[in-house]
Amino acid sequence: MRKSLIGTLAASALILPTLALSAGTALAEEHSLKVGTVAGPETDVMQVAAEIAEREYGLEVEIIEFTDYVTPNAALADGSLDANAYQHEPYMRSMVEDRGYDFAIAGYTFVYPIGAYSEKYDSIEALPEGATIALPNDPSNEGRSLILMHNEGLITLEDPTFLEATPLDIAENPHDFDFREIEAAQLPRVLPDVDMAFINNTFAQPAGLSLDDALIKEGPESPYVNLIVVRGGDEDREAIQQLVEAYQTEEVEAKAEELFGPQAVPGWK
Repeated sequence: MRKSLIGTLAASALILPTLALSAGTALAEEHSLKVGTVAGPETDVMQVAAEIAEREYGLEVEIIEFTDYVTPNAALADGSLDANAYQHEPYMRSMVEDRGYDFAIAGYTFVYPIGAYSEKYDSIEALPEGATIALPNDPSNEGRSLILMHNEGLITLEDPTFLEATPLDIAENPHDFDFREIEAAQLPRVLPDVDMAFINNTFAQPAGLSLDDALIKEGPESPYVNLIVVRGGDEDREAIQQLVEAYQTEEVEAKAEELFGPQAVPGWK
């Protein structure tokens, strides 16, 4: 009987620390997040939100930087990230449809207008016949660029409301433009080699390009507001909502204005 009691107590002594460790690990995980961003000034904006989240909620936010638009979603889907903040809804929807991701929108960040830049010409009217136009090769931003060209009367799209249009969806190309589809992050590098390139503000600003100098640019009415994206079911997690609340603050808005000027429009207002 005594041996049995000692054995039970010994087993309990082993179980209790294990349970405590498990509970402690779960608590630590609930108070920490890994958030993916695209390297550049948007990461600097997220860093301010991370500091607020730690100060106000005791939330530890680790920011993981990426250099492309595809990997942050793959990392979120496989559990390497808890959230990412770099994409707008049309892009997210296209990735969900193409790859079967189960994603949800936890909150809104900023609209970063896309612009068309040129190192050779200072106006749309100066573009020559047969000009080479570089487009971002991801589905939604390519369509976003072509819709802007349609709205400027440079081309005619078969359906100007189709957000994932490609050059194959051009019904009329009266100026015989030559379109080249290039990874978004590489567009500033190829700008000297083309006549015009559509470049997201994510990559334009670090390259020293100002939206004020763009030949074509979106206005504040753009539907392409960026998001904080999570796996389906995580949007109501307390830590996720704390991150959203930390992001949607005047401090974060001020940092975005410092980095982007009026080109960063708060999407939560």
